Amino acid sequence: MDLHEALYTTRAMRRVTDQPVPDEIRAKILDAAIRAPTGGNAQNWRFVMVDDPELIGRIAPVYRRCLDELWTGFYADRVAAAKAEPDSSSSRDFRRMQRSADWLGDNFAIVPLLLFGFIQHDPTGGSIYPAVWSAQLAARAEGVGSSLTSVLMFAGDEVPDLLEVPRDEGWIMACCVTFGYPTGRW
Repeated sequence: MDLHEALYTTRAMRRVTDQPVPDEIRAKILDAAIRAPTGGNAQNWRFVMVDDPELIGRIAPVYRRCLDELWTGFYADRVAAAKAEPDSSSSRDFRRMQRSADWLGDNFAIVPLLLFGFIQHDPTGGSIYPAVWSAQLAARAEGVGSSLTSVLMFAGDEVPDLLEVPRDEGWIMACCVTFGYPTGRW
């Protein structure tokens, strides 16, 4: 795939099938992430890939709860504005994104692959996002959709505890990326 095509067509792909992502593609996704630049070339990040349906099923209700908190908290004004003026283009765009995010919230347990990004002693997370974007572009090149979310941070240590991330080493969850084969078009 041409680089520019990947750049221009990679978007949040939340509606995915439950079809597993093959090991060789997962390896490419992770390899792209770990080769990304970081501040000071420190690579002070770690990634946890999750493909265990039971563990994803345990994370799913946490994601749904955090997403509901997003709509009633941080995005409450946008939700209200979209209801007040449902025909405006910004309202239609927001509601389309909200429906897509809610689909993921309702179907999180079927997502075949998650990638959690952790940073050490860096609450900004600035150095991890180039790595995450590289992972998403690698997935796109293989026909796998992805969507980055940070909403699970609303749950505090709940998800890191489920992932058995050591609490005493300064690891901070920066994001989760869902991966799967899209149900729709790029």
